[in-house]
Amino acid sequence: RDMRVSSFTDLIIQKLLRVKQIEDNQGKTLVSEGLDANYLDIINYSVFALIKFIEQAT
Repeated sequence: RDMRVSSFTDLIIQKLLRVKQIEDNQGKTLVSEGLDANYLDIINYSVFALIKFIEQAT
């Protein structure tokens, strides 16, 4: 609850860049989780940001 909406935005951008990198490598990763995990992370961060945004609005 201490994170700002902009922090969640930064995390989402990081995940999007990672998805792009994985796609550029035809889905091959050495250490990282695959595309599914990154997409789920993006969804989770989006929900967290929405909750934080609603809390700030009230």
